[in-house]
Amino acid sequence: MKIELAENYGFCFGVKRAIKIAEENTDSSTYGPLIHNNKEIERLEKDFKIGLSNDYKSFKAGDKAVIRTHGIPKNELEELKKNSVNVVDATCPYVTKPQQICQEMSDDGYDIIIFGDEAHPEIKGVKSYATYGARVVTCPKDLEGIKLKDKIALVAQTTRKVEDYMDVANYLIPRYKEVRVFNTICNATFENQEAVRNISTKADVMIIIGGKNSSNTKQLFSISHDNCMDSYHIEDENDLDYKWFINKKFCGISAGASTPDWIIQNVVNSIKKAH
Repeated sequence: MKIELAENYGFCFGVKRAIKIAEENTDSSTYGPLIHNNKEIERLEKDFKIGLSNDYKSFKAGDKAVIRTHGIPKNELEELKKNSVNVVDATCPYVTKPQQICQEMSDDGYDIIIFGDEAHPEIKGVKSYATYGARVVTCPKDLEGIKLKDKIALVAQTTRKVEDYMDVANYLIPRYKEVRVFNTICNATFENQEAVRNISTKADVMIIIGGKNSSNTKQLFSISHDNCMDSYHIEDENDLDYKWFINKKFCGISAGASTPDWIIQNVVNSIKKAH
């Protein structure tokens, strides 16, 4: 059986940057999981003594708090600084961009629409920067019956599918006088999604590696499954079921932006050993 990795996969710029920042700040704690990959978080804790707190109020004056790649709500960041916590900001610059847009456009009188998952930490943070509030939607249907101003600014969660984002933009544009559409989907998301789309059309089994709570990994799996029914989302080699590969000729592999190379390599090696 042929095993091939997608042309683009794995760690993105923002995740690489965040891990480097964490490794340079030993004996600190991250506020919220630094990235959506439990195995990598365990490695940081073991090798660099990076703790984890899910409550920003647990940080005291002088403590070092590393802000997760997904960012945090504006009021929480302000409170950490006000309480003299040593804030080390590892928020991905691609996430900082929609935060800034929401604040600026909201202050300029625009209604803010955010395309994404309201429960996702990135969106909780981005939404908090809209001075006069924002609506979070997942599809055009969520906009039906909603009264909006004639000035709308639209941003997207950095890891969403561009086709779905365009559906929302195309719904708004003919209905409102001014719609400002900001492309806040990050380059790595575009590249990884295009790569998984290409390889999944050729493969007869696809393995997508990444955290079960990783939004961008879920998007990769969704694209892969559209083209290859035998697509599987795993966190590491322990999730592999070797029955998946019986009578298969081409195994394609991709990985989410929070998946480290060492996990990807372990998966590849495990599949090779079994075949």
